[in-house]
Amino acid sequence: MSESPDRIKSMIEERFVKVALAPTAEQKFPVGPESARRLGYDPAEIDALPPRATESFAGVGNPLALGELRAGEVVLDLGCGAGMDSLLAARRVGLTGRVIGVDMTGAMVEKARANALAAGIENAEFHLGEVDHLPVDDGSVDVVISNGVFNLCRDKPGILAEIFRVLHPGGRLQMADILLKEDVTPEQVTFKGEWSD
Repeated sequence: MSESPDRIKSMIEERFVKVALAPTAEQKFPVGPESARRLGYDPAEIDALPPRATESFAGVGNPLALGELRAGEVVLDLGCGAGMDSLLAARRVGLTGRVIGVDMTGAMVEKARANALAAGIENAEFHLGEVDHLPVDDGSVDVVISNGVFNLCRDKPGILAEIFRVLHPGGRLQMADILLKEDVTPEQVTFKGEWSD
């Protein structure tokens, strides 16, 4: 691919603005509550959320299934999108806990905030930001969750360093993502699609 890193970032942002504003128009990758169910989310939890909270779900797995979230924990959701994982996490950590969602797309952050209001979630906050410069204090987070974000980021070691900065000692990262093995041929990459497909 001959696109510059800045152009790729801009294209990613444009794509996810579209997923926020017109989720049913996305045709290259699965979006919405049916995709969440196929990825192992509890259908009752999905159905208990307002439809606007699930319609823009674009995750690739279920990071919440990788470990129990406990009452009182602070959870950071990287690339929170419209907030589905954040809202589910907020219900699990309860009113003594807190969820912080960060997304680079303003349309997604606005939608996540509206979704939290519609769902009656008071312990979740959403911020416009980059995953390589998180708006969170050192050692202030119990669990970082991420769903399909790392594959879209160039500086993975830098992002991991930022995650470890915000996690308190003993904190954990629960992530779902996609990757290509080193032995994948250029033809297979072309067949699979471009960076964001």
